[in-house]
Amino acid sequence: MVYSILEFLQGIFGTGESARYLIVFLISLLPGVGGPSTTIPLGVFALGLPITAVTLICMTGNILPVPFIILFIRKIFDIMRKLSKRLGAIADKFEEKAKSRASRLEKGAFVGLFVFVAIPIPLPGMGAWTGALIAAILNIRMRIALPAIALGVLAASAITVAATLGIITFME
Repeated sequence: MVYSILEFLQGIFGTGESARYLIVFLISLLPGVGGPSTTIPLGVFALGLPITAVTLICMTGNILPVPFIILFIRKIFDIMRKLSKRLGAIADKFEEKAKSRASRLEKGAFVGLFVFVAIPIPLPGMGAWTGALIAAILNIRMRIALPAIALGVLAASAITVAATLGIITFME
């Protein structure tokens, strides 16, 4: 899926150096596929960009939507429910997913959000977007949620960089 998105964006923006950086940024904004565990290797191996720049761009793009999600997602879900049953069902599905993952985070919100985001698993339902959704559902204050999620993205990025460089391995 990530490569399909990559090809689509390359078709729009081209393959020049600036376009490749923009593509890394745009992919890092996406829920489910834009975490460090996919975007950093993609930028380094598929797009041939330097790891430091890719990491900084990825972290920026991954963290950027977080405050907006925390502030506005509940209102967006309410609007979706008012617009149609189908959109309401989608909103309900996202809320249920967040609630199912949130039970472990209710106590110790900072550490819970940090750990949840810091583990670089390239699966939908993990990472900064879901961490922000959980924070919104649990009414965790921005001053707690945003630093925890940002530090989680930093940790996930560091782990991914170490794996990308071959410093650590997950499978032998």
